[in-house]
Order: sequence, then C-alpha cells, then structure tokens
Amino acid sequence: MNVWTRPALWWRLAIVLSAGLGLVLGTGSLVYFTIESNVIVLGTFAGAVYWMVRRNTVDAPAPRLRGAATLYILITGLVAHILLNHGANPLPGLASGPDRLQNWSSFLLHYVTPVMVILDWLCLKPRNASAWRDIPLWLTFPLGYAALTMARAALFPGFPNKYPYFFFDPSDRGYGYVWLQIAQLTVEFIVLATLVVGLDRLGTAVRAKLRPATA
Repeated sequence: MNVWTRPALWWRLAIVLSAGLGLVLGTGSLVYFTIESNVIVLGTFAGAVYWMVRRNTVDAPAPRLRGAATLYILITGLVAHILLNHGANPLPGLASGPDRLQNWSSFLLHYVTPVMVILDWLCLKPRNASAWRDIPLWLTFPLGYAALTMARAALFPGFPNKYPYFFFDPSDRGYGYVWLQIAQLTVEFIVLATLVVGLDRLGTAVRAKLRPATA
C-alpha cells in the first residue's frame, strides 16, 4: 500500500490547506478562540500528514489530540453560525466586494475547516480511539480560554479587544449575565464532547454489525 494513493492523506492535506489559508487571508489575532482552534487543527493535521507519510499508513497519530481538535473546531463552527451569525447564509460576500478576502477567511475558518474535520472524524481511521475519560481533559482548553479572557480583562483594562466575544462583556448586563453564559456554554461543550466520543463509538458499532452481513 502506498499512502500517497489513499484518499485519507489528500483529505487531511486539504484540511491543512483550508485552515492555513483561512489564517493567512484573515486579520484575526490569537485572542479569538476561532484562531486558536484553527491553529490547533493546522498543527494536528500537518503532523498527521507527516507521520502518515513517514509510516506509510492511513491511520492518523495521536487520536486523543485529534479528538480534542475535532471538539474545538466543532465549537468554533457552531458558536460562529448560531451565536455570532444568527444562522445567516455565509456565502454572500465571497464573490466580490472590498472585504472578499476577509469573508473567505471567515468562511474557511468557521465553515469549511469544521465540516472537513468532522467528516474526517466520522469517516477516517483510526476508529474507536477516543475514551469517555478524555472529555474532562479536552474541556480544559475552552474553559481555560474563558478564564484567561476574563482574568486578562480584569487585570489589564486597557488591553485591546479585551472581550473578543459579546458573551464575555459585562458592560451592559453585568457579570451575572457573563457567568450564566459561560455556565450555559460549558454544559453545551460537555454535550458536544460527549457527541464527539459517542459518534466515534457509534460508527465502530454500526460497522461491526454490518460486516457479517456483507462478508
């Protein structure tokens, strides 16, 4: 088997290209969870491609890291589409206009890369590699991001863009609103993490049941 002939390698190269282009075309900084999650995806899948070629295998290495990257980019896509864009169509603005490159960056970072990573998680190997005990470890990053953002805003009030997302900003509704939003997002992230692990397990179980019938 030559790994260069396998679709899995080219799919993961496409993920690297999508995340990389989204980061290069845009002007966002690392204060945004979007940028941080896409940097994690870029590093994870660039490393995966390297080790797939070196080991001549379609199995991506570091399955726990791949699961974490999947969760973080899923959070990015859903938060952007539902909370920030309110379900608006992301396609207008891609063809023309002065902000075309920024719109393409946003489209790649918030839509293309998340969808590709989720499909990679659902369809490509290794399968059944995640564990329920990984969920608390995965959640330390988004929760740590929220804690760091709030601590930085309190300690450095002059920090530019100190509240990168509206649900961190207590200016209008106070800190009670902010902590309620963080608590609600934490519950939703736990559900998403459970879904990530569950879909991995479900896909393996379904294939195991179908295999005898198709053998």
